[in-house]
Amino acid sequence: MTILLQVNGVDHALEIADENMPLLWVVRDILNLKGTKFGCGKAACGACTLHVDGEAVRSCSYAVKFAMNKKITTIEGLGNEQNPHPVQKAWVEHVVPQCGYCQPGFMMATAALLSKNPNPSDEEIDKNIINVCRCATYYRMRKAIHRAGELTRENLTNETTSS
Repeated sequence: MTILLQVNGVDHALEIADENMPLLWVVRDILNLKGTKFGCGKAACGACTLHVDGEAVRSCSYAVKFAMNKKITTIEGLGNEQNPHPVQKAWVEHVVPQCGYCQPGFMMATAALLSKNPNPSDEEIDKNIINVCRCATYYRMRKAIHRAGELTRENLTNETTSS
């Protein structure tokens, strides 16, 4: 079966034997984008979080057939070294990662939250960012999420004033 996907702005027509294959394996094993991680395989930990049409999705339990003709963004497509996303900037500023394995999922979940609410409260962060970090860098992440919100709001203000 041919599956049409747009991943990080690039169109792909992929021959997939099983349309129920998790999107995670398509991204990692077929497209070779290794930033999205396998954690639990049950959509519980969030290491595999990416965006499908702007929504945070746990890709380990999201069948590729549901991603057909949708825009998928992985951590590789969030920003780049020359133009990092506000979440990536904040993560670096606050030296968030310890082992770093879960961090792409946290950054993708945070970017999805900030796209809807660029000024989340601690309670809103707790309600929306439910990924798991075995190194317990939650305190640094919370600070980075607030900083990413500031950077997002600054970007929104700059876009409004330059229009």
